[in-house]
Amino acid sequence: MTSPRPGPDWLADAVLYQIYPQSFADSDGDGIGDFAGIAAHLDHLAWLGVDTVWLNPCFASPFRDAGYDVADYLAPAPRYGGTEDLVVLVEAARRKGIRILLDLVAGHTSDRHPWFLAAAEDPADHRYIWSDQRVDGFVASPGSRPGWYRPNFFDCQPALNFGYARPSSVEPWRQPVDAEGPRANRAALRDVMAHWLGLGLAGFRVDMASSLVKDDPGLVETAKLWTGLRDWLDRTHPQAALFAEWGDPAAAVAAGFHADFFLQFGGADRGLPLRSLWNNGAGTVEEFWQQGPCYFEAEGRGTPQVFLEAWRAAAEATEGVGHIALPTANHDFSRLATGPRTDEQLAAAFAFLFTWPTLPAVYYGDEIGMRYLPGLPDVEGSVLGPRYNRAGSRTPMQWEPGPAAGFSSAPPERLYLPVDPDPRRPDVLSQRADPTSLLHTVRRLIALRRAHPGLGASGGVEVRRAGYPLVYTRAGRYLVAVNPRREPGVVRLEHGGARPLEVRGVRVADGELRADGFSYGVFELS
Repeated sequence: MTSPRPGPDWLADAVLYQIYPQSFADSDGDGIGDFAGIAAHLDHLAWLGVDTVWLNPCFASPFRDAGYDVADYLAPAPRYGGTEDLVVLVEAARRKGIRILLDLVAGHTSDRHPWFLAAAEDPADHRYIWSDQRVDGFVASPGSRPGWYRPNFFDCQPALNFGYARPSSVEPWRQPVDAEGPRANRAALRDVMAHWLGLGLAGFRVDMASSLVKDDPGLVETAKLWTGLRDWLDRTHPQAALFAEWGDPAAAVAAGFHADFFLQFGGADRGLPLRSLWNNGAGTVEEFWQQGPCYFEAEGRGTPQVFLEAWRAAAEATEGVGHIALPTANHDFSRLATGPRTDEQLAAAFAFLFTWPTLPAVYYGDEIGMRYLPGLPDVEGSVLGPRYNRAGSRTPMQWEPGPAAGFSSAPPERLYLPVDPDPRRPDVLSQRADPTSLLHTVRRLIALRRAHPGLGASGGVEVRRAGYPLVYTRAGRYLVAVNPRREPGVVRLEHGGARPLEVRGVRVADGELRADGFSYGVFELS
């Protein structure tokens, strides 16, 4: 069994920030972000109040899936810098109280990885899943080895062989989890983790964490694999953290992860809880999604109940042993500022994010209200469907006014992705100068959360009204109201006095809470 500890102490109060390294800051003028660019902007993160940064994959790669096709787990991609540059970034961040997590692509490699190139020539190599007969979904061998291999996502991403939960002698590619290939891959995975932890990294977010063991009903064998790695991690690197891309916090924490994210996919409800909060149908959309209006929309047609019920179930399952992370967006999912959602609606979303008992995760640029940019070309595998273009959430960070928004000195045609052409686009420099800006609001909310632990991930919560506004108390001491719709709302209260801590458009007096449209309020009860 995995350790009952929820993980290192620092994790309980973490404020996460996700950086897509291609798009954050370019230090050398080649149009692509890099480690030195991130290091140059650590002051922004420290000023904001962030203490944990997750970098999307930065390993050597042919970049057919934006780095999720790894060609060398032990070497960074040259476009970001070398290992020494990453270590410099990690040390500089540590001095500012910021930990760096890497994105670990555990279930597959690139088809250009030396392991796969060797396997494609050697029928005795079992590091990947190979069949001598054609199987649906398998891809023809690119080498002298006859047969077909199983991909894990794109065809260029062959699945590493961690075995099948239900092996079969009739279908010999379905090897048991204790076969030679799966054992070698588990050992290699641990070696990769040990390498980077030894260089000062604080842990990992694991890509497609539930995908390792194939044909695994209930993901039982996959959970055993991660439980074993977690036990090793507890013994050898007890201050390291392991986050899952699972989309089902109860299952991921039970499998040994310290934390998992509510995502746009995952779990029995296929990501509906997160989408029911933010997804307004104007950004990255899967054709099969079934969803009504989201809660954070101006018309007020949504409900928070879908999220609240899923959160309650996950919170009960993870209490005392792990954490739930709630993101504003990610590299695969629409930003908060997408489609019809206007700037004035964003502050209420952040007020909810930083006062709800989850680990908050800010996607780079959301703190200033960067928007999802529609209509971009397919860049490094960004397009997944007719309405699912991930590039719109991956555009360059907007640091200041100007042609490239302070992201790069390269000409526009050399940028990794185009900068938002809207002349009204937000930027860090302008918002730093404006104390009423979204950036300052986010900073104040993070500081408020740190100053009042009862607003954090572990404080109790009681929902008083699940509508517009959403009203809840935290730790029996704090009153929070969030009204993301355009119309005002009124709620009767049974409390006495309420001292405002961070308020925009919400008033409490004479037994009533009145919330203007697009408002929020955090109060201390007396």
